[in-house]
Amino acid sequence: MDIKKTALAGTLESSDIQITLSQGNNGINIDLDSSVEELYGDQIRKVITENLQAYGIENANVKAVDKGALDCVIKARTMAAAQRALETADKPDWEVF
Repeated sequence: MDIKKTALAGTLESSDIQITLSQGNNGINIDLDSSVEELYGDQIRKVITENLQAYGIENANVKAVDKGALDCVIKARTMAAAQRALETADKPDWEVF
């Protein structure tokens, strides 16, 4: 699926992650800003990538600002950003996951 507009989900509060999703041309590119990137960066990228792929998104630019979010929070924020970017927020597809 193609991203229709730039979308944002999440906050910059502790234990959260802010995901900004925009159109891309060359696969899923993730720009991650996290104080725990050295330890958990690969896992954060994996969760974001798998969730975007579940929505059929193959090309996207992602800016992720992590403040210590757990995987379930990363997943929820990625879902919200994807639905907003695809303009399907009014009819969420919860069965994707």
